[in-house]
Amino acid sequence: MKFNSKYQGLSIMRKSYPDDETKKIQTKIIDDIFTDAVERIKPRFEVDYEAYLHRLWEANPDIYNLLKGTDDLESSRELLYTYLERSEREIFGVDNDLHILEKAIVRDSIKVFKSIIGPVNEFRTGFSALDSLWKLAQERFDELTQEVSVGFLMEFINLFRSVGGKPNIYFESKDAKKGIPDFLKLEGREAALTRTEILDDMGGTIQKYFKKYPSGLDNDVISWRKENRERILHYFKADESDWNDYKWHIKNVIRKAEPLLHLIELTDEQKKAVQKATENSIPFGITPYYLSLMDRNLSVGYDHAVRAQVIPPPDYVDLMVKHRTERDAIFDFMGEQDTSPVDLITRRYPGIAILKPFNTCSQICVYCQRNWEIDEVLDPKAMASRKQIEEAINWLNDHRSIGDVLITGGDPCIMKDDFIRWIMESLSKLDHIYRIRIGTRTPVVLPMRWSDSLIDILSEFQVPGKREISVVTHYEHSYEITPESMEAVQKIKRLGIGVYNQQVYTVFNSRRFETAKLRRDLRLIGVDPYYTFNLKGKEETRSFMVPIARILQERKEEARLLPGLDRTDEPVFNVPKLGKNHLQAQQDHRLVMVLPDGSRVYEFHPWEKNITPVPPYNYMDVPIYDYLEELAALGENIRDYRTIWFYY
Repeated sequence: MKFNSKYQGLSIMRKSYPDDETKKIQTKIIDDIFTDAVERIKPRFEVDYEAYLHRLWEANPDIYNLLKGTDDLESSRELLYTYLERSEREIFGVDNDLHILEKAIVRDSIKVFKSIIGPVNEFRTGFSALDSLWKLAQERFDELTQEVSVGFLMEFINLFRSVGGKPNIYFESKDAKKGIPDFLKLEGREAALTRTEILDDMGGTIQKYFKKYPSGLDNDVISWRKENRERILHYFKADESDWNDYKWHIKNVIRKAEPLLHLIELTDEQKKAVQKATENSIPFGITPYYLSLMDRNLSVGYDHAVRAQVIPPPDYVDLMVKHRTERDAIFDFMGEQDTSPVDLITRRYPGIAILKPFNTCSQICVYCQRNWEIDEVLDPKAMASRKQIEEAINWLNDHRSIGDVLITGGDPCIMKDDFIRWIMESLSKLDHIYRIRIGTRTPVVLPMRWSDSLIDILSEFQVPGKREISVVTHYEHSYEITPESMEAVQKIKRLGIGVYNQQVYTVFNSRRFETAKLRRDLRLIGVDPYYTFNLKGKEETRSFMVPIARILQERKEEARLLPGLDRTDEPVFNVPKLGKNHLQAQQDHRLVMVLPDGSRVYEFHPWEKNITPVPPYNYMDVPIYDYLEELAALGENIRDYRTIWFYY
């Protein structure tokens, strides 16, 4: 029997697994679980749950027989621990013929499996994956405490294979089976030429992917956007001189659906979402400049990340409307209210503090961290009073271990020049402040804001050897890089001021080599990649979220192929109330459970680990399976992502 891929139940199944009859019904699944079995997981596509369950037991018959043959859960737990310990010992055996790199994957998988079946992790997460697996093997479907999804089965299909010594990460590589690649067996020029051939092949693959993601500096894109600009100016009855005036853009920020309907093609879903957002006073706004970065017609298809920045999806709008009167309680994921010792200040680290003098922006990003406190685009009430700012700066003066201050908001560069100067002067009088960072998205969404007068103000406070001024911005995609944006960055760089990028990793910039391309393009215009943020686990932006496994895969399999200067950023997860956890450091997080819908639960350790005892934080990730569905819907070849299951 077939079910829709979103169906969560298995209770109607009554067959024994594996058996010959079940094998006969697997008409659409072939041997490689990473190809057809995964590529079929497209939205609204039917999947055969019985076949997936059969594949689970086929992945490791030893575990199936162990679970099937025990009378109670605790007996199965003990036998499984024994099995995993034996498997781990076998990996270290002299006669084990697995490639040494595959052995490393097996050891990691065994460690993860032990963690998942640990009673303490079952207690902390309120769910036992082992209990579900045991009942599935026992065919006690009616006794399942929660129905399990294909995403859950896929996690354990891959985990079962791996702990059994068959991760097959290098399945297609003859060199892996030989143990030593040819170029290491050779010497001198012959070795170098053989190695060059391999590297050329890798480099060609990178270039193939890069061509999928054009930059706004490409000649064709510049030409399209010139037409966009002319169309937008005509709509607003303006001319080229207006376009170069940032105040004109601020005055004409798009706050309603109507201009969009005249200027670009929208899907029906986008039209309804924007209309509902504006009718219900959900923060929404797009600068005319940023609108010009969008393709006029949907068929072009390069601007997916640009649109996603500002056009909210329906689930986001629905949640924002539902909780409109309680946003501070529902959407403050980072717990900023609990890390604000005084108005306008946020502090999570000993040497750094955030100052928020201006609580709105020139346009609204859908996944904004502070959507709980921003009322509307360019809100006239967003500017803090001088008295409030003075009190915040006095607080900074009283806490002299703070040397780095990030001015953010909202977007502080939307403030008037004289107010920016006053804040910079006030901070520069504090002799313990050695760095002032300005967090702004204006180089991306309003580059004409970087006027000569603003540049002159910043230049006054950059004092080499005493005080550093830095600009931290948010480019999300190569399509946002334009000649105007590049010129703004270069103006800043000519002052000796560094420009750094914090990218938020979302479904819309996470395809193979999509973020790698952004890093390369950013370096070419003078921006240093700084952080790649795992999107915060805010329920209203769940449809934007990418599994942690994908950001780890990107770092290893894509970013690692670039020169070091192109990958100066660090992938991080922001722990609520505590701060950044570096995702590359596996000792600072661990996988502790897989939930019925396929979500992984991670235990994140705080940055204070090994310094002071601060409790860890449990985080429920989005299912890898659901993410692969999204990629399949975008036309991606899911085989390209087949190793994602082995990133923990």
